Amino acid sequence: MSAMSKHQTADYRPASDTGNQLLSVRVGDQEFAMTIMAIREIRGWINSTPLPHAPLYIKGMINLRGTVLAIVDLALRLGLSSREPTAASVVVVVEMGDKAVGLLVDAVSDIITVTDQMRQITPDTGDAVSRAYVESLIMLNDRIIGILSLPAVIPQEQVMALELQEA
Repeated sequence: MSAMSKHQTADYRPASDTGNQLLSVRVGDQEFAMTIMAIREIRGWINSTPLPHAPLYIKGMINLRGTVLAIVDLALRLGLSSREPTAASVVVVVEMGDKAVGLLVDAVSDIITVTDQMRQITPDTGDAVSRAYVESLIMLNDRIIGILSLPAVIPQEQVMALELQEA
């Protein structure tokens, strides 16, 4: 077994013919996708209330039907250039277990069906952090779409506490 195939086994799920539906979104000039099963709703941008001493990628909080929802600027969370939200910006509300968060993106692109055979490993860039956020890639026509690892993208309480201490 070559080093590359050993690496693929560690980062790549076993092949199957079942398709997974993903929602693709635009962040700047890049396209990312996330499992549709984690999406609670998609809504237009509304102004958020800033949270003092929050990490820079936390845009603020909004009231979502009586629940306080943190808004994560997905561009900043992924280490990309961020733009000020406009009326065209979108908040994708995702749930992981009992935690919900809004991901600020530039636009929602499409719903795509992806099989495990379509997935490719994220190239080794020498930075383990980038590979933690993008679990795999797919090529669709002339587009390369990064499949997000939502557990890595959604801030955990322990991470938030450490980042608040550093701020």
